Amino acid sequence: MPDASSPPRPGPRRPGPSIRLKLTLSYAGLLVLAGVLLLGVVWLFLLRYVPDGAIPTRGGFVPNRTDLIRAFAPAATGVLSFLLVLGLAGGWFLAGRMLRPLTRIGDAARLAAQGSLSHRIRLEGAQDELRELADVVDTMLERLQSHVAEQQRFAANASHELRTPLAISQALLEVARHDPDRDVEALIDRLENVNSRAVELTEALLLLSRVDGRSFARDAVDLSLVAEEAVETLFPLAARRGVTLDIGGTSARTIGSAALLLQMTTNLVQNAIVHNLPAGGLVSVHTETRRSTAVVHVENTGPPLAPELVATLTEPFRRGTERLRDDDQAGVGLGLAIVQSIIRAHGGTWSLAPRPAGGLVVTVHLPTAPQAAPHVS
Repeated sequence: MPDASSPPRPGPRRPGPSIRLKLTLSYAGLLVLAGVLLLGVVWLFLLRYVPDGAIPTRGGFVPNRTDLIRAFAPAATGVLSFLLVLGLAGGWFLAGRMLRPLTRIGDAARLAAQGSLSHRIRLEGAQDELRELADVVDTMLERLQSHVAEQQRFAANASHELRTPLAISQALLEVARHDPDRDVEALIDRLENVNSRAVELTEALLLLSRVDGRSFARDAVDLSLVAEEAVETLFPLAARRGVTLDIGGTSARTIGSAALLLQMTTNLVQNAIVHNLPAGGLVSVHTETRRSTAVVHVENTGPPLAPELVATLTEPFRRGTERLRDDDQAGVGLGLAIVQSIIRAHGGTWSLAPRPAGGLVVTVHLPTAPQAAPHVS
């Protein structure tokens, strides 16, 4: 059953003349019209000055207007007929040449509709409107292919990640069924941990879906206040792991969802705390406004990170230095993927770079909120 919110599909269309035929008739009509106008000019500026009666002469034959029209009409009719045939034949040929790129674009669109996104038009020649359209379609197909591949990879990884806690729960229940003497309290604790991990992963997947759909309200948000709230929330985690939190900077106002931007900042600070090993490191959070962007800067000490590893940290279910992390903070591998989706949904950009001494530097740039007009009393 189709979704009520989706636009209705167009019904079957009645057959009509092709664009090529319309252009051909237009070319031929314009050519014949030009011929008629030319003959009209000849009539107005030449034949009307010839008298329409017998012209007295001393000798010989002098044609009058009727004689000229009688001789001129068959020739004019032949010329107009020739122009009509030439317009139809030349128009059909020229229209075919002009519309050939549209045929290639249409073929690429049909292949894409059938699920083949790897085909590219790659129209040759100098830049014009049709080649610009072909380039736009090629870019669209490339992005669609990348997006579909990313979604397929994400779905496969999500299925794998969700299957793990379910398989563990099933194994624990099977052991309990065959071992009545097993410690029930320990079993319940283990099932609770596994269930919490499954709930956390499900909530993260739902959040990603919500962010990618961009179905959220937008208001003016001060990122400095958001950063303070995130740091305050994660202070117990930092104290437990022996990490010092340092926050500073100035007001940085942007437009977006306060809840999602808090989730973004919390994920960044939590990632910096969890990966800040060995204990006793530092996490610095700084906000400011640079030109037309609101900036959040999160920097943490920690183990050295290879540049090729940093480039993969935003991929879903990528856990970077998970081998160094505690079991209670294993996470679901979606922290930075969620951050990337939130930033993209807010029209921002971000960068990740390894610190030379070890650790990571994350810088987020979001569009600034427009200044409110001053109130004049």
